[in-house]
Amino acid sequence: MADDTIRTAAPSSHGSSPADAPKALGRSGALREHHSWGLTLGLFAVDAVLVLSFAAAGNRSHETGLSPADVLSTAWPFLVGLALSWCLTRSFLRPHSLWPQGVFTVVGTVALGMILRVAFTDGGVQVSFVMVATLVLSVLLLGRRLLSGIIARRARL
Repeated sequence: MADDTIRTAAPSSHGSSPADAPKALGRSGALREHHSWGLTLGLFAVDAVLVLSFAAAGNRSHETGLSPADVLSTAWPFLVGLALSWCLTRSFLRPHSLWPQGVFTVVGTVALGMILRVAFTDGGVQVSFVMVATLVLSVLLLGRRLLSGIIARRARL
């Protein structure tokens, strides 16, 4: 009985046309997430731009320079932290998810960013900086996930 359920739940190659498959799987062809890899890469790029904006705002407030090289020298530890966190949390499978992917992506971005900052730059890691970075990156990265999730849900209606 369970074997029949499995066969009828998925489109078969015997009697269904390729045109039937997208209807059976959903508009985007995915069972759970309705996004493409292009959209996923775009959302990762938005997250990276948000991290760069965080670094630029920090540089501006501390008057350490706003040239692309200055901003990148501040941002790179957090960009590496973001990329590793996206991989470790598998955010590429659920780019709109607040929990657990979003929360752990923020935690990983901040933690790995701070570790790399101490290990490979002359930047400090004061408690106040960790708190501000966590707050700002939480608002930016989780806010993006919230907004993109709302837009994705409305697009499916």
